[in-house]
Formats: sequence, C-alpha cells, structure tokens
Amino acid sequence: MPKKGTKSKKQADDVPDQQENKLPDYLELQRTRVVCNADAPIHTQGFQYSGAFAAMGVDNSVSVEKFCKNFKIDVKRLTEDDMEFDMIGVDASIANAFRRILISEVPTMAIEKIFMADNTSVIADEVLSHRLGLIPLDANPRLFDYISENDVPNERNTIVFKLHVSCQKGSQRITVKSGELEWLPEGSQLSMASPAQSGDKQKTFTSFSQSQKEILQKPLGVKFDNITIARLGPGQSIELEAHAVKGVGKVHAKWSPVATAWYRMLPEVVILEQMEGDEAEELVKKCPVNVFDIEDLGNGGKRAVVAKPRACTLCRQCVMGPSGEKIQLRRVRDHFIFTIESTGALPPEVLFTEAVKILEEKCEKVISELS
Repeated sequence: MPKKGTKSKKQADDVPDQQENKLPDYLELQRTRVVCNADAPIHTQGFQYSGAFAAMGVDNSVSVEKFCKNFKIDVKRLTEDDMEFDMIGVDASIANAFRRILISEVPTMAIEKIFMADNTSVIADEVLSHRLGLIPLDANPRLFDYISENDVPNERNTIVFKLHVSCQKGSQRITVKSGELEWLPEGSQLSMASPAQSGDKQKTFTSFSQSQKEILQKPLGVKFDNITIARLGPGQSIELEAHAVKGVGKVHAKWSPVATAWYRMLPEVVILEQMEGDEAEELVKKCPVNVFDIEDLGNGGKRAVVAKPRACTLCRQCVMGPSGEKIQLRRVRDHFIFTIESTGALPPEVLFTEAVKILEEKCEKVISELS
C-alpha cells in the first residue's frame, strides 16, 4: 500500500500529460491565430490566460522550458543598412520590447554642442545646429564613454569636428555637404579666450591628453558624405566646431540608431473551398500584392492557389464580395516578421545584439531587486 497522500505508479501513469494532449482544431485556431474578417480590421479574441484549457489537460502557461524549446530566429534578409528576420515563439510584448529598445535605448554618437565662430548664411544658428545633430556619424559608440554635466570633455567621451567653408564674391552659389566636416583627433582648435600673457598656452574647448588616432583603429567621420547642410551665396561663410557625445534616443531622436524598427505577425492565407475557372482569375486580380496565383489542372482547368502568403498586407480585398467566404486571413500569434533599418552608425545585426544585451540587463536588475 502506498503511503497516505502519495500516488501509486499506476495512478501516476493514468494522469494525462498536459504537454502531449491536443485541443480540438477550432480551439487550437483561436489559441494560436488571429483571424481577420471582412467587416473588421482584425479579430483578436482568443484564450491567452494560463488556465484556459486546464480541464482538457493542456497547459497554456508561459515557462522558460517552453520558451527555450520554441524560440527561434530566422534571418531572411541582411544588408549593410537593413535586416529582416523571423522571431518565432515569443509573445508580442517581447517583440515590442526589442522595438522600443532599438529606437530609444541603444546608444550612438551624435553632435551635441556647436561652437559657432561665423555664420553669414541664410540659415539661423539654431537650425544649422539641429541639421548637424541629425547627421549619422561613422563612430562605434562602444568605444566611448558617456559624459555628464560635471565631466570634462576628453578623448574618451567626445569627438570634435570642424567645418569652415566660404563662397567667394562673384562666384556661383555652393552647396555645403556633410563630407566637409573635418575630424580633429587632437581635440578642439577653437580658442576660448586670448592668453593672458604671450607665453601662456592657448586654452581651447577640449583638452585631449592623447590623440584619438592612437586609441582608435580607424578614422572617424560621417556615414554619408552627400547630406546637404546649407547653401552659401557669394560672400557668405560658415565657421564652426562641432562636439559629438554618446547618448540614447529617449533623450533626443538624433541618438536613435535606427531609421525605423517595426514588426508584424506572419500572415497566413487559407483557401477554404477550391476556386476554379473565372472565379480563380478574379481572385488573383483582386490582390494588389500578388498573394494568389493560377495553377493549371490540365484539360484547360484552372484553380487558385496561395503563392506568396508572406506578402499579404491584410488589405482584405480577397475576403470581400460573394467569394470572400471561401478565403480566410489569419495571423500567427507567436511568429513576428521583424525589420530593422539602421541609420548607419552600427550594422543592423549588431544593433539587435545590443538590444538583447540591454533587455538582459533589465531582467537581471528586476530579478536582483525582487530578491
């Protein structure tokens, strides 16, 4: 006899395994898919709470074991400027956390202070400073430190650029572009004030103890040389010094490392009833992104098939009209198509890696505070 309060081996084996049990198809559809109807943009009703299917022996809760088993990253496109990948097996809150971190918490270098020596162009000093701040810099932010109000600018927390251009009298108008910003690895060359005595050293806005060429592997500069800063007419000139520091996008958009970061659920287009002949051709013409195609059945027969479901934009043209009941548009709840477009400061794959590290640090901080 087993002890009181314990189960015999036979009784334990009779308990249904929650991981192996399956739901009926109609419930599994509501649990894992988001259905789009013709009369509403999206139908989001479903069963998301953990105990929704406990009576059927199915565990709907979130666990580390399930996450490790189901989570997957599948890179679909990777270029120097952008990246598209599938994030599989996560909740929308996780995907949105990465999006927000990429936009506002991954640090970059951007021009923060402008020391204007001369500006006779038609652009006001404030507007010119704003335009300079939005120019992407080709500088790895991981090699630099943050600077606070009490810190002194040095070679580890500040990058100095110089811009000195002029348009000669009697000549044609010239365009000042970002490529004319000159990196000053030795620090500022703009004097704060004249020396008190002739033998004194001239004081500048920064004082580097060593050249940045000695601590960096490659020269610094702007990512794109052809960004228009201003246009100068005859006799006009601009002379300034720009100091770039490390920051994050939640302080100012100029520090945001991405042009955009966004995601969407994986589309799933299902033909519920076979559509042939003229009805199939009409369906193909309805879709503006060519999700459907015609399959030749032989003997002149044709039927509609789903050729590119990933291209679906959920315009719902295919589910409108008399034949709309034969088509069903769905979204997979835990499968996201994620796109990152970098401004150029860091490659998109590096940006995502940095976002993962930041989210990890946030989780560790929460765990340490709770414990």
